[in-house]
Formats: sequence, C-alpha cells, structure tokens
Amino acid sequence: MGTETVRGAKVVIEFEGKRCIHSRHCVLTHPDVFVPNVEGEWIHPDAVSPEEVALVARLCPSGAIQYRRLDGGEPEPAPVVNTVRVREHGPLAFNAPLRIAGRDDGMRATLCRCGLSKNKPFCDNSHIEGGFRATGEPEPKASEPLASRNGPLSVEPRKNGPLKVTGNLEVVSGTGHTLDRVTETWFCRCGHSKHKPFCDGSHRKVGFQADGA
Repeated sequence: MGTETVRGAKVVIEFEGKRCIHSRHCVLTHPDVFVPNVEGEWIHPDAVSPEEVALVARLCPSGAIQYRRLDGGEPEPAPVVNTVRVREHGPLAFNAPLRIAGRDDGMRATLCRCGLSKNKPFCDNSHIEGGFRATGEPEPKASEPLASRNGPLSVEPRKNGPLKVTGNLEVVSGTGHTLDRVTETWFCRCGHSKHKPFCDGSHRKVGFQADGA
C-alpha cells in the first residue's frame, strides 16, 4: 500500500495507508474531509480551510496523514516538548522532529512495542490480534528537568533488539504523567521486557528477530 496524494486548491493531503493505525481522529474530527466507508474518492482537502486540514493532520499519531500548504502557510511546526506516549496495550507514539533508521520521518510516528508488527519498526495494529498486554501507566522514575526539551530525535531500531533513542525526550503515560526524562534510552520492541516500556535484554532470551531498519 503506497501513499495516496490528493491535491486541493490550497493544501495537499498525503495518506500513507501502511502506517495508519485507525485511531480515527481524522474521520471523527472532520468527516467532511476524510469521508469514511465510501467507494472511490474519500479525501477532500477543500472541504475546510487549510488551517483545519493542518489541525486534523496533526492529530494523527502515526504520521499516516501529512499535509503541504499551497497558500504560503507554515508547515507543521516542531513540538515545543519532544514526547513519546506509552499507549496501553499498544505502541509508542512519538511527537518530535524524527529521524527513524537514518531517514527524516516528520513529526509523528507510532512504533511497535509488541514485537508482532509486519511493518516494523512501525505499528500495524498486530498488538490487537496478538493480545499484547502492557500498561500505559508504568511507574514514574525520578528525573531532572532537561536542559532543552526539543530538537531532533534519532530512533535507531537495533537488529534483533530494542529501539535506541537519542535526543531530548519526555516519556509520558497515556494520561499525561511524565514517567522519565532522557537524552538517550532503549525502548523494548520485542514485547517481553519486564520493565516496559524500556528494554531489559529479554529480546535475547526469547530470540526476537527484526531488521535494524
């Protein structure tokens, strides 16, 4: 499944179906732009203002929806605070200027932490069918405020191992509590860590297999 590009008069919407996790923010927020359950054309960039298109796109946690302004408007801004949200029984939702596996990848991505995705390192909702269970409210760790809270964030999937993340990052629970503040850390992506969302080396014990990209 490739990227669907729909050009309007003032904005272009790009939809990458392979990254979509069906969070449904788009069809619930603006069903006039993203029309659900229809045959044929379902994305309508001119149904609302470019500003509204930008807002609904930025609600998409997976980055499946991107936009380009044609009216001179600003592109998607980088967040003031880089965050990764730990979704209960689900993926890690990043919001930061991302470089994933050596490639610039926008501001939003949901990355697999169950080990079952067929689109690693991205989530493809395999955690649902696979019955993955992991809290979205891990115990917080004592941490000092970061000297800087934004800037580029590098995510490097290690071959048969965890996600190595480098850069300013606040790890946030599903209800918005800060769990940790880091500039370098390793997140579990095999689904077996006893210290989720962080890696504890369990990938070696279970024989986890995944490419490094």
